Amino acid sequence: MGNGVNLTDGLDGLAGGTAALAFIGMSIAVLAIYPELAIFGAAMAGACVGFLLHNQYKASVFMGNTGSLALGGALAAMAGLTGMFFPLFIASGVFVVEASSVVMQVLYFKITKHLLGNGRHLFKMMPFHRHLELSGVKEPVIVAGAYLISSVLALFAGYVGLISV
Repeated sequence: MGNGVNLTDGLDGLAGGTAALAFIGMSIAVLAIYPELAIFGAAMAGACVGFLLHNQYKASVFMGNTGSLALGGALAAMAGLTGMFFPLFIASGVFVVEASSVVMQVLYFKITKHLLGNGRHLFKMMPFHRHLELSGVKEPVIVAGAYLISSVLALFAGYVGLISV
């Protein structure tokens, strides 16, 4: 989880906003069984939103490994304490896609190198948000799209968590 958030941290507001939405989804999911942990998740979401408000586009402060790994670790801890791993997987969909795209790129390169003699690339660059940038999609559009997707995933994760109790 930490690595997924770390890979996502590359565009202004991408990791912070998607992490805030993932925390909201996890807070909803765990609300019925651990209300104290839901408060922690809401506080983490608030901290992410505060970071985003302070660091609006064009960002002047870099989150870096310390922030992104801590956010991923906090999300994983929420799932580990409650056993809500499936809602975490859903709420963290953007992080999963970013990390999976790197794995797919490496595997595709190694397989084509073995079969064809020279490795080929599946995407223009990794992680996936860099591929979108090189394909001509503007940074604010990528971030807004990730927020939209994360919003839907967070609500669905919260629903799945609540019905599984």
